[in-house]
Amino acid sequence: MSALPALPVTVVRFNLVDPAPTPDALSARYRAAVDMAAFADDRGLTMIQTEEHHATTNGWMPSPLTFAGAVFGATRRIGVTVSALITPLHDPLRLAEDLASLDLLSGGRLVTVAGIGYRPEEYAAHGADWQGRGALQDEVLGTLLSAWTGEPFRYRGRTVRVTPRPYTRPHPLLLIGGSSRAAARRAARLGLPFFPSARLPGLEAYYHEQRAVFGTEGWVMQPPERTCLLHIAEDPDRTWAEYGGHLLYEARTYASWQSTGVRSAVRSSAQDTEALREEGVYRVVTPDECVGLAREAGPQGSLILHPLCGGMPVDEGWRSLHLFAERVLPRLQG
Repeated sequence: MSALPALPVTVVRFNLVDPAPTPDALSARYRAAVDMAAFADDRGLTMIQTEEHHATTNGWMPSPLTFAGAVFGATRRIGVTVSALITPLHDPLRLAEDLASLDLLSGGRLVTVAGIGYRPEEYAAHGADWQGRGALQDEVLGTLLSAWTGEPFRYRGRTVRVTPRPYTRPHPLLLIGGSSRAAARRAARLGLPFFPSARLPGLEAYYHEQRAVFGTEGWVMQPPERTCLLHIAEDPDRTWAEYGGHLLYEARTYASWQSTGVRSAVRSSAQDTEALREEGVYRVVTPDECVGLAREAGPQGSLILHPLCGGMPVDEGWRSLHLFAERVLPRLQG
């Protein structure tokens, strides 16, 4: 009997955006996201992905580590990737403790992508120096690596020690994210893996050149050539007509934050739902089409489900997840 083909990585993304948030609605959305994560865990999906943003009016996830803790408490196997954590906005010692605690709580299921951010408003909201963000990033990353040894080290002129040590050795998985040479060079210098924010082969080559200069080890998690955020539906035409505005809201909001030099695998230039659908970054597909995408992606690819995208109604998000679990996964699993 021949072995079954390896599956793509299966990811469920949550940022809990709501164009018109109220406390009750956001509370329900948070609870639904944790329940969906537990559902995904039970069905054998690979990863929950979340992110960090501030100074918004739509509830875009500001506290991904708190959310990750809730997910870990409700699951047993699935990983959580925070992509990205805006690490210069965090107190370095407290962040070392928080990530170590999450690593212990989860038994090593936490993946953190350290980003520097691209919105001055977020730095202003936290009283952090936008112009000095590179130095802040260097300090926080160096502090994390020193803190996780469990040994005393010098920090801002005094000797400190951070406990407990993380579950994962030598430390929880920490990648440097970004689309700049500075980010690639920083990752190479620190001997940390690099996660470009878009498929950038030239930047990958530069990272390896810099590793050779610094004499460090490392690897690159390169995004696929084409990244799609997926919603599963029996009738995509109807779903686009009813809910396409939610996808467009998120796409346009995210695009409005991107400066000219920032590269992103999920950046959209669409101004209306018709253009968004044609563009293919946000996709509504049938279960059959999703099976085809999975087979095309293969074991090196990924399927990224985004059930609550742009304030999508919770019930519609659940329909998408159930279709994936009941009509897609069994066919991929043989």
